[in-house]
Amino acid sequence: MLRVVFMGTPELAAAVLRRLVRSPSLDVVLVVTQPDRPQGRRRQLAPPPVKQVAAELGLPIIQPVRLRRPEGVARVAAARPDLFAVVAYGEILSPELLALPRLAPVNLHASLLPAYRGAAPIAWAILAGEEVTGMTTMWIDAGMDSGDILEQTSTPVRAGETAGELEARLTPLGAELLVHTLETFSVLGTKVPRRAQDPDGISYAPKLRKEYGWLDWAKPVDRLAREVRAYNPWPGSYTRYVEAGAARQLKVHRARALQPAAADALPPVPRLPGEVVRADAGGLWVGAGGQRLLALEEVQPEGRRAMTAAEFLRGHAIAVGSLLGEAGLSTGRG
Repeated sequence: MLRVVFMGTPELAAAVLRRLVRSPSLDVVLVVTQPDRPQGRRRQLAPPPVKQVAAELGLPIIQPVRLRRPEGVARVAAARPDLFAVVAYGEILSPELLALPRLAPVNLHASLLPAYRGAAPIAWAILAGEEVTGMTTMWIDAGMDSGDILEQTSTPVRAGETAGELEARLTPLGAELLVHTLETFSVLGTKVPRRAQDPDGISYAPKLRKEYGWLDWAKPVDRLAREVRAYNPWPGSYTRYVEAGAARQLKVHRARALQPAAADALPPVPRLPGEVVRADAGGLWVGAGGQRLLALEEVQPEGRRAMTAAEFLRGHAIAVGSLLGEAGLSTGRG
C-alpha cells in the first residue's frame, strides 16, 4: 500500500477523505488540517470538518499554525509519505514539503485548470456564467494551482444552481478522481502521465470577501442573478430596506433575472435601480441596471429563517415604488 499524507480543511475535503480511506491500495498515515477556529456568535473554538472525520476514523492528526515551519516539516517527514493528497488545505506548501513524498504531491482543485486558479473556483465559475466546470488533479509545484495536470472530469453547471449545490455535486466526482489518480501511482509510479497547463487559458478565483455580498442594484440583472447563486452559501447576498423608519437587512438566497416579456405583456419598468415594482403574492420584483428586473424568490429578514418572497411580504410592508439598498437608505424611502 502507498503511504498517503492527506491535507485538507473544509467539508469538501472531509468528504474526499472518507472516500480515500476505502481504497485498498492507499494507506492514510497522517492527516494535516488547520487549527480549530472560533465560530458562531459566541466565538467558541470548533474543529474543522477534516479533523472531525479523521478523529472518527482513528487517523493521526496534526494542526500546525504554519506547516512550513521546521517542526511541521519534520512531522510530515516522519510519516515517510509516498504521496501527498491535498484538498483545500489553506496554505501554499513550501519547497521543503514538496520534496518529501517519494512519488508525488497531488492536489485536487475544483475547476478545469488552468481556469480559476485560487481559493474560490466554484463561485467564480458561476459568476463568469460558465456552462461547464469540473475537477482537476494536479502535480503540486511552488506556484498557486500552476502544476501539471494529471486528470480531469467535467460536469454541466445547472440553471439556477448555487455554489453550495454545485460543490455538493462536484465533491463525489472529485473524490473518485483523486482516488483514481493516486491509485494510478501504485501501478505506474513516477511514470504517471502529466501535462503542462495551457498559459492562454489561465484565469483566477481569489478568496471571497464579505463585502462582495452587497447587492449593487445598478449592475446588470444577469450579473446580480449570478452573484446571488455564486455567494450562496457564503458570503451570501444582501440588501437593505426601511421599515417603520428603521433600516433593516434582507438576505437574498435565491433570485432570477426576469426575461423581457412579449410586447403585449410587458412588466413594469423601474425608474431607478433598486426600485420595487411589484410586491404581492405574485412576486417581489426589483429594478436593476438597464431597467431590467430581478425577481427575489427566497429571502431572509433579520433574525428570521429563510422564506419565500410571498411569505416575507405577508409580514412586512414593502411598498411599490420604494427603494432597496443605498438609495432607499439615503432618501428614507422604504
